[in-house]
Amino acid sequence: MTTSLKTVIVNGSPGRPSTTRALLNALRDRLAENIALDAVHIDLVDLLPELGGAFSRETFSPSLRATIKSIEQADFLIVGAPVFRASFPGLFKHLFDLVDLDAFQGKPVLLAATGGSARHALVIDLQLRPLFAFFQALTLPVGVYATPEDIQQGQIVSASLAKRIELAVEQASPVLQGLLLARQSAYFKLQRHAA
Repeated sequence: MTTSLKTVIVNGSPGRPSTTRALLNALRDRLAENIALDAVHIDLVDLLPELGGAFSRETFSPSLRATIKSIEQADFLIVGAPVFRASFPGLFKHLFDLVDLDAFQGKPVLLAATGGSARHALVIDLQLRPLFAFFQALTLPVGVYATPEDIQQGQIVSASLAKRIELAVEQASPVLQGLLLARQSAYFKLQRHAA
């Protein structure tokens, strides 16, 4: 029986340690208090040696093929990226260029971003949302943006960021609970037909 959501967390940071990863971890941990998540992490920094030269599925290495497959087969995505010069990293975008066009139709996606100052906060609505709208994903209503003042040494230190995370979880939880219930219902129907 489906008791958890297959969740893929994509960290679009090309460096380590990663403030973006710290934000994604905080979102995962808070969501996991409400929803059972079977979470897999994908860090862009681990894909750098092979990602830049990958342009078709025929040239994927086995590890990149497995990464793309896990992204495509997720029930739910949490996606975050840092902002560099007013946009997300090019290789982050390239990772999603390799994903099947129909992989995200109707799938919920929680968006997050980090940047050096608050002036980049609109990257979620102006760049990340349109990217996932192209895939016909269900982008969840509240995205979360953080600056270095909000996250220090991998920890959330800002009360306003903690409130934003709470709001994102509050808005996402009914959608995710509904998805989980739908999957459980489909499982029981399948079991009845098999019996």
